[in-house]
Amino acid sequence: METEDLYDLIIVGGGPAGITAGLYGTRQNLKTLLITKDFAGQIGRKTIPVENWPGNLKISGPALIKNFEKHLRRHLIDIERDEVSKIKKLKDGCFLATTKSKNKFRAISMIIATGADPRPLEIPGEKEFLGRGVSYCPLCDGPLFSGKTVAVVGGGNSAFEAILFLAKYVKNIYVLEHGPKVVAFSDLQDKAMKTGKVEIITNASAKEILGKKAVESLVYQETNKKSKETLKISGVFVEIGNHPATSFVKELVDFSERDEIKINPKTCETKTPGLFAAGDVSDVFPKQIVVAAGEGCKAAINAYKYINESKIQNSKIKD
Repeated sequence: METEDLYDLIIVGGGPAGITAGLYGTRQNLKTLLITKDFAGQIGRKTIPVENWPGNLKISGPALIKNFEKHLRRHLIDIERDEVSKIKKLKDGCFLATTKSKNKFRAISMIIATGADPRPLEIPGEKEFLGRGVSYCPLCDGPLFSGKTVAVVGGGNSAFEAILFLAKYVKNIYVLEHGPKVVAFSDLQDKAMKTGKVEIITNASAKEILGKKAVESLVYQETNKKSKETLKISGVFVEIGNHPATSFVKELVDFSERDEIKINPKTCETKTPGLFAAGDVSDVFPKQIVVAAGEGCKAAINAYKYINESKIQNSKIKD
């Protein structure tokens, strides 16, 4: 199959890191392709307004990512709405990206900015009741539980953002935190408790989700207790963090203990020369929108440097 003309840069991912990388790639006159299944990512699923993006006192996540996309489309960049299934480095030094639609694209350099997907509980009943009471997206499914009692599993910022959104609709919310205390920012905790709908259960591990046609209860166990407890609920919202979307690039990078792509923090380059990673998919801390955008900028600038120093010439090959 004959591939497309050689790109200078291919960016995989349409979140803050990928879009910012696209802006900086095109500003440096690189022939750039961005491959993404959508322009959303975690920011598009954000349930409460973003109040820490400079220049916007308050803006919804979906509105902010829409602004990102509009800005990107004003530049000369090719956009492919698809998902990358595999990346490999060819003998001539180019990178070859194959998508789920079987399209193939080559580039001198690549930036992985695929973000992270919700991390599952991996307990009995979770998969069986997905879409029937189990959800990873409060923004999508929260209104379906109006007047009902639900559980949120997790005690971090994303969990409490979910709680604040769900409190607009549901009757009561149980919060299960595996550790001895919740770790969300104090302002989020204060706002959640002021709703009068939240009960926090610490040192608690979710064990099983039960029901007939839909979720009816959640079984959990507290640390140092042999007996299990059961909560009568209609929905379970899983908010225990995210898992980096990296399965298509495993042979070319090293991973952290959390399966994040290890990068040089100064350049965003992986162990493979010419291959960069930015945003939540990488091992950079903290995971914030403004940090992801900055890392996308850094990756694009260093990709530009790599491309200029490369001896690869624009040509066509057959695969």
